[in-house]
Amino acid sequence: MKKVNFFLVLAMAAVLGFQTSYVTAADREHTLKVYNWQDYIDMDNVLNKFPEWYKEQTGEEVVVSYQTFDINESMLTQIEIGHEDYDVICPSEYIIERMLRNNLLLKIDKNFGETPDYTKLVAPFVVDKFQQMAPDTNTLVSDYTVGYMWGTTGILYNTALVDGDAVKSWGCLQNPMFKDRILMKDAFRDIYSVVVLYCYKDEIAAGTETKEDLIANVTPERMERVEKFLTGMKDNIAGWEVDFGKEEMTKGKTWMDLLWSGDAQWAIEEAAEMGVDLKYVIPEEGSNVWFDGWCIPKYAQNTKAASYFINFMCMPENAILNMEEIGYVSVIADSTIMEWANDDEIEQTADLTYFFGEGAEAIHANQVFYPDKSIIDRCALMHDCDEQTEAMLAMWNRVKGDNLNSTMVVVIIVILLAIIAFAIIHVMNNRRQRALQNKHRKHIRK
Repeated sequence: MKKVNFFLVLAMAAVLGFQTSYVTAADREHTLKVYNWQDYIDMDNVLNKFPEWYKEQTGEEVVVSYQTFDINESMLTQIEIGHEDYDVICPSEYIIERMLRNNLLLKIDKNFGETPDYTKLVAPFVVDKFQQMAPDTNTLVSDYTVGYMWGTTGILYNTALVDGDAVKSWGCLQNPMFKDRILMKDAFRDIYSVVVLYCYKDEIAAGTETKEDLIANVTPERMERVEKFLTGMKDNIAGWEVDFGKEEMTKGKTWMDLLWSGDAQWAIEEAAEMGVDLKYVIPEEGSNVWFDGWCIPKYAQNTKAASYFINFMCMPENAILNMEEIGYVSVIADSTIMEWANDDEIEQTADLTYFFGEGAEAIHANQVFYPDKSIIDRCALMHDCDEQTEAMLAMWNRVKGDNLNSTMVVVIIVILLAIIAFAIIHVMNNRRQRALQNKHRKHIRK
């Protein structure tokens, strides 16, 4: 257990706007350590309110120590190797799957006394998807994790530059008309998961392969097909990106970006203010559906507050606040959320019975957030690559390393010429300096 200076904790709490309690940071029993993605919670209206709510429910004080991470793997390393005592974490589905397999998660205590169990409001659709992460038939995944946000992977495109019919299939990524026009997400699992569906579309149609098995089980033969497809589209890639692509799209600087639904919606709204019309589509072959969930890691010290925090995050009012703040979609599916999702200003309706159940056959919902059932039926859960992870990384590095399109070649040549010019100038300056020094020495000798 790490001991932190009390005044440092109070200063941190004040800066972050937390409700501070009269307990010391050394009082680990009353400190809740939360480790979450950056910009992935409503700090003011949700996180800041937890200490007060927790005291109302339990009569106990708690101080929240809140930290963020930028990639799943850095969070996992902190726990798996560093044995950090975080109480609540928010990994993505494939990391949850890995942590379950490696016994790195504790059960969530859902005995909340007189406090309602809001975790029961998670959509059965989500619970079923989470169960697919189970390492064996005896593990009930909902005992170890509760969903937080979810979404899909698709294509965001500029309607002024790209016709909607041209992006109906993932095959568009190889279309020569998009040379140097596509930004590609630097996320090998996500990209593999959608491309493998395209590469095996005929087998899926014939019933000899399933979407679920293709995404869940990575094999050398499947990787080979995916690598061949990705290498074949290298001339179309304008760049590999992790987060800047959505901003490039809002400015109309590129034609297409392979993107997650939440980022796509943000870009659509931002672009509209600039007069740029963007649309998001999931191609006909299908896609992956992804989830992030709350978990209590193995070395947690305050499991009681952690369980209450997860329950607090599932309250419908908090789910709505978080959705409105971060632009992603909550897994909570009660009537309050369905009413929030139903927007009469949206003309098109969607069948959301898979998520909300009976009564959601025709909801006027934003289908970037809530895709129609017909679209979700074409999607499958993304999984951990397990023992194939190194082979996948090697494949991905080969694809990216071989991706020297014309723009990148020009940039590299310019850089090389600049380096050569600098070296020549440096040598000439050295020679000139030595000549002056020799002349000076000769003058002194005289």
